[in-house]
Amino acid sequence: MKNPYKFLLIISLSLVYLVITAGSIVRMTGSGMGCPDWPKCFGYLIPPTEKSQLKWKPLNSYKKGQIIIVDETLKIASFDFVSGYYFKNKNWSPYTKHNYAIFNATHTWVEFINRLLGVIAGLSTLALFIVSLGKIKKDTLVTLISFLIIVGMGFQAWLGKTVVDSNLLPFKITIHMGMAFIIVFLLIILLYRENKPQKKISYNKTLKFLVVLGTALTIFQIGMGTQVRQYVDEQIHDWGLNNPLKWLIEAPIIFYIHRSFSLLVLTTNGLIALMLYRIKHFPIEFLGILFFIMLEIVTGILMYYFDFPFSSQPIHLLVASLLFGAQSYFMIRIFKNDLQNSSYFRR
Repeated sequence: MKNPYKFLLIISLSLVYLVITAGSIVRMTGSGMGCPDWPKCFGYLIPPTEKSQLKWKPLNSYKKGQIIIVDETLKIASFDFVSGYYFKNKNWSPYTKHNYAIFNATHTWVEFINRLLGVIAGLSTLALFIVSLGKIKKDTLVTLISFLIIVGMGFQAWLGKTVVDSNLLPFKITIHMGMAFIIVFLLIILLYRENKPQKKISYNKTLKFLVVLGTALTIFQIGMGTQVRQYVDEQIHDWGLNNPLKWLIEAPIIFYIHRSFSLLVLTTNGLIALMLYRIKHFPIEFLGILFFIMLEIVTGILMYYFDFPFSSQPIHLLVASLLFGAQSYFMIRIFKNDLQNSSYFRR
């Protein structure tokens, strides 16, 4: 392998995008509380597959931290012990983080796979940091950013715990997603620096302004999207997963702003496309930007007019994160000459 660092970088970025997608699937399926504790799942490293595994049993060995469901409440083993013929409260403590005590095997394994992908992504970024130590003299910034990514992944894991402990408070889910986008941005910076220098192109100030504006509009659009998603989550709680027709019956004003705002994002990037056409220069990441914008609009139309068809929500979020990544990469490209004036950004 000629460049193990770049290989790990691409793997790490791909895994982070995969975790974002998995997280969206968790929300779409209502599986967020499939594992009511953290980091284990019902106190197990490998979660149960049947509800019978969570029922108290006589003459059974229990480990400290293992969880059972008793009278629709969670009980956690206070220490290692072997149960007798009768249930004894002294061996168990009530689970006090929340009062959610429902087992659904599908939800449990969807959430478990989401967590497993998060662990794999964390290990990948840890390996990325270790390999980056070999670059510390030649390019200190690479090692520093790689370290910040590790810190971010750790913070993200802690945020995941707070989300579960809060029984999926919407604003905590939003913060959790925002942190994922920060990690994506840091990985995009590293990816750009690892790519070979591109042919130098002179970009004027108007184009640079439009690119920054386009990226800012996308971030704002995603922010509004999270607010809409919070509203949809509340409607799902009220109407259930099987009634998507009713989720947007009384949509808040922010939904309509979010929907119309996509036209502003499209127009801004259309102007950028016109300016790039005039200088006969279309970077591949900008073509990706245009593709992702159109796909975002299509999936948005599908969700509103066709009652949230299966997988439209996770695809919508994944495309938004890919759009953000492509715009970040393109923004770094057009400011390349300015960045190179800084000793930190010289190649």
